[in-house]
Amino acid sequence: MKKELVERLLPGLTHDREYYEKLYPERNLPEGAIVTRYAPSPTGFVHIGNIFQLYISCKMARQTGGIVFLRIEDTDQERLVENGISKIIQDVASFGISFDEGAMSETEEKGSYGPYIQSQRKEIYQTYAKDLLLNGLAYPDFTTKEELEQLRKEQESSKRRIGYYGKWARSRFLTEEEIEKKLDQGLPYIIRLKNTGDFNRRIVVYDAIRGKLEFPEDDIDQVLIKNDGLPTYHFAHVIDDHLMHTTHVIRGDEWVSSLPVHIGLHQVLGFKPPVYCHIPPLTKKEGNTIRKLSKRKDSEAAVSYYHAMGIPVEAVMLYLATVSNSNFEEWYLEHENASLDDFSMSFDKIGTSGALFDMEKLLNLSRNFLSKLSAQEMYERTLAWAKMYDDAFAQLLIENRDIAISFLNIERNQEKPRKDYAMFEEVKSGIWYMFSSEFSPESYEWQKITDLDEIHLVLNTYFESYYNENDTEEEWFSKMKDCCDALGYASNMKEYKQNPEAFKGNVADVSTIIRVALTSKSRTPNLYDIMKILGLEEMKKRIHYFQNRS
Repeated sequence: MKKELVERLLPGLTHDREYYEKLYPERNLPEGAIVTRYAPSPTGFVHIGNIFQLYISCKMARQTGGIVFLRIEDTDQERLVENGISKIIQDVASFGISFDEGAMSETEEKGSYGPYIQSQRKEIYQTYAKDLLLNGLAYPDFTTKEELEQLRKEQESSKRRIGYYGKWARSRFLTEEEIEKKLDQGLPYIIRLKNTGDFNRRIVVYDAIRGKLEFPEDDIDQVLIKNDGLPTYHFAHVIDDHLMHTTHVIRGDEWVSSLPVHIGLHQVLGFKPPVYCHIPPLTKKEGNTIRKLSKRKDSEAAVSYYHAMGIPVEAVMLYLATVSNSNFEEWYLEHENASLDDFSMSFDKIGTSGALFDMEKLLNLSRNFLSKLSAQEMYERTLAWAKMYDDAFAQLLIENRDIAISFLNIERNQEKPRKDYAMFEEVKSGIWYMFSSEFSPESYEWQKITDLDEIHLVLNTYFESYYNENDTEEEWFSKMKDCCDALGYASNMKEYKQNPEAFKGNVADVSTIIRVALTSKSRTPNLYDIMKILGLEEMKKRIHYFQNRS
């Protein structure tokens, strides 16, 4: 196509293709270093599947001395949401993920290969489209929506493949004179690729995760530049990955079917394609079927879910590591206290079928992680969560700091620490009874006590004759057993099991009476520690509540 006509189609361009090739030189990185990107569209919230993809991307890049950059693909201007870029950056950062370069905010970026927001790279894409026009590899398309719909109907009625290709691509046959005339009429147009692909030929693509893939060649005259002057996703990302020297495109497997399009664009532009790595989706079992985790259907799909529930990000990342590589769990069992950075990931250990999202497994990992925090750390992180999501609980924690830390420390510093909490949200239901301001006679409403006189006898006898707040735990338990013997309860569980009819009950029954009276709960952490924290005066008040409730 003659230069003057191309200038009319894409006016005002100040540079040629060679300028950009020189502007973005090869990266100076170690041999084998992986350069990859996270390239979201700011059209909605960040999905947990995006974090899964990002974990793999960051892991593979960093362990090879490479780079991960953030590129914002915002060419679909109609679907953008307000503050979408900031929200993406905040969500990703909240999981401890950082980028070596790319968009750092709506207005700031880091790195030498920007701009990293596609809408700011408009002239770059148009320059490459101009080069294709000049070389007869692209053309303007004036086809209206109504004409495209009619074309589709014709293809359906004649049982042909749907699409703008071959003889069906009517604008590709316009002469330059006809194009000039339509431009004179002010008709809107887009720029399409003049595809030389043959659907009857096959192409082979090597995927680092899925191995050898085979497809028909793409023969669709793909849209390159839309009528707003911005590129399509297909065209833009191919140019960006070339100029930013992306070595590996790590993305979801929903893009597998687009590989012929992307490989074809790399070829027509004279680019060496990157290595494609299509990761499987996170899936969910629903009845007898397994489907992809859905933004629309599943609350756990949104990353905000984990923050609101108080599931620590370390546990989430650990879970994603377990589903990322088939050999991770075996490695982790041998290196439980190691950093995730110490694990060596490989593409060939990433599964090709969707990993079933197992919330219970994630929560178990979270319980294990939280059990290893010190009481001080557990308190501080719970407080930080409460300040974000539960103001009243946050105030309670501040007012009862020492009690809270002491309680959270019960049975924590031992070989097998307690694993009471899978998330910070659960701490409130586990600790509230330790706070005097929250405890009242109504706390016992759910308890169904059948022999109140016996319970009064146990409590009065124990606290009047046996409890001493200065006792060691060993002395405390010994006196608990003495109290059992005096009241007709078995202090020795073996004797009780051999002849239960000889006793009113056993030492566990006596301790449960005391536990319920002091906490309203039949199951708590170590009773001795709870009693030490509460103190004698607080316990007396609660015994009074318990014995005088309606």
